[in-house]
Amino acid sequence: MIIKILGSGCKNCTALKENTEAALKETGIDAEVIKVQDMKDIVSYGVMQTPALVIDEKVMSFGKVLKSNDIIKILEKVK
Repeated sequence: MIIKILGSGCKNCTALKENTEAALKETGIDAEVIKVQDMKDIVSYGVMQTPALVIDEKVMSFGKVLKSNDIIKILEKVK
């Protein structure tokens, strides 16, 4: 599983990355977490607000910082 955090590197993007890593640790799911900061790459996903959470090339959330328990719910649906 490849998880991408889309954003400019702001505190919200960092918080989403940390919450995602916490969710992965809690569930024991093995995934690679990648930060994507290039605006052309972000726009290519159709995302107009960051931070965004992309799992296996599917945009799962954008424009908000998900808490780790919300991310766990998403992970359980996609695994």
